Amino acid sequence: MIQPIDGGVCAPKGFQAAGIHCGIRKYKTKKDLSLILSEAPATAAAVYTRNLVQGAPIAVTKAHLADGRARAVIVNSGIANTCIAGGEATAEEMCALAAGALGLEASDLIVASTGVIGQSLDLEPIRAHIGQLAAALSPEGSLSACEGIMTTDTRPKQVAVEFELGGKRCRIGGIAKGSGMIHPDMATMLVFLTTDAAISAPMLQRALSGDIRSSFNMLSVDGDTSTNDMVSILANGLAGNPVIEAEGPDFETFMAALNSVTVCLCRLIAGDGEGATKLLECRVSGAKDLDNARLAARSVISSSLVKSAMFGADANWGRVLCALGYAGAELDVQKVGVRFASKAGEILVCEHGAEVDFSEEEAKRILSEDEIDILVSLGHGDAAATAWGCDLTYDYVKINGEYRS
Repeated sequence: MIQPIDGGVCAPKGFQAAGIHCGIRKYKTKKDLSLILSEAPATAAAVYTRNLVQGAPIAVTKAHLADGRARAVIVNSGIANTCIAGGEATAEEMCALAAGALGLEASDLIVASTGVIGQSLDLEPIRAHIGQLAAALSPEGSLSACEGIMTTDTRPKQVAVEFELGGKRCRIGGIAKGSGMIHPDMATMLVFLTTDAAISAPMLQRALSGDIRSSFNMLSVDGDTSTNDMVSILANGLAGNPVIEAEGPDFETFMAALNSVTVCLCRLIAGDGEGATKLLECRVSGAKDLDNARLAARSVISSSLVKSAMFGADANWGRVLCALGYAGAELDVQKVGVRFASKAGEILVCEHGAEVDFSEEEAKRILSEDEIDILVSLGHGDAAATAWGCDLTYDYVKINGEYRS
């Protein structure tokens, strides 16, 4: 059984974390530098944005994880270290500074940055405060580290679960930042995961790469895939379970636990989309196969017109059909059904691809809640998929119109 627990990235055995304000960001009330440390050697894996314009930290992290191992994560917010001459050297120096404070090799570090693109990252604030950051490491430091990676986020995002492998209690924890520039094609945000489960590097990479297809790649806030997006995971094995080295029941259990964490983070990110007032979840059923189900769900959740309708609590189901029609998924429109649901109830608004008689007043009441389900039946097969997003509001434009100021 998978049980939610407290502690975020520090919930698994042997992990500490911290976050401080070092001076990268001008607002002294906002943390801008975070660190996560495994007390023991760990296998590691990561997935990255597919945007062809990529932040320098991605290249450095890829090189450092070539051996499938890492011990720590150093990450700053405020400046993305992207599209800047010498960016990789800056990222390498960030690793070296952290490694020096921790007694590690620079190659033991995963490095990430988030913030404004096209501005140089001054290392002096990091150099001056890296000792303070290392000294602040604590088994209770997950929230602090989470606060240090936030940009336009309005609230921190962390989660952890406990489960059993080979008679041993294991844990997976995670923190995330993400509010804007959120769209599929990897994992469009920064997410740092930790686990005390013992799992080989190849199987850890297989688990993470497989998981994002049903989690972070099913998440969209605004249609913009960012340049610095990364999801990484460290596994130090301190739970003492038999090492997972191949597929089987233990790997399936690990995958289920991992997915419970990543889906929770997806929902937290979607619900905190820039300017958002509502979390949207689109559940597609009756698709020909899984790929078609995912295409359909992603298309609906990414539609600006659907998102705008949800903001206005307008049961404009035609916009859902429109998004399905250009999704690229196989469908017969005469078999499509659409329902809207929330804690206020559920209402059928479209059947066999055509309107049905429904109460606009009841629909508006259902769509006025802060969590909305868009339920789509394609009537074409047995496959299903879920995608997450948010409504599109006036504040989204305001936030992004003032981002650099």
